[in-house]
Amino acid sequence: MWQFEHTITTKAKAETIWNLYSDISTWTEWDKGIASALLEGSFVKGARGLLQPVGQDPLPFELTEVNPLQGFSDVTDIPNAGIQIHFTHVLMESAGEMQVTHRVTIRGINSEQLGPKFGAHMVKGIPSTMERLVALALDKERQNEA
Repeated sequence: MWQFEHTITTKAKAETIWNLYSDISTWTEWDKGIASALLEGSFVKGARGLLQPVGQDPLPFELTEVNPLQGFSDVTDIPNAGIQIHFTHVLMESAGEMQVTHRVTIRGINSEQLGPKFGAHMVKGIPSTMERLVALALDKERQNEA
């Protein structure tokens, strides 16, 4: 198993961040590693979709946990590589601010071998992705106040 986790703190509200999470059409706005994302049906546990990383073929994913205003998890199975990539997104209020945590875990028979290789790109990209997420949330909140 391979794992990486990053947390940032923001003044953005859980509702605003949740709206960006649950509206999959916004994912390409805050995650520049995603060329396209589609979800079949509503943003609920068990929903399936296709995620196309930039420069790669689309990959099927499934929402494995959905807790409105608290977070969600999804898994992408890459059977020909012998790994599954699990993403967890957590929102937690602390001292009047929102803590946003993104965790990626790579599991499977080849996770020890391939996890560091697949993960290296994620380690570099996740912090900036999260910064774009909260910046977009804050922009939307400012627009709503105007």
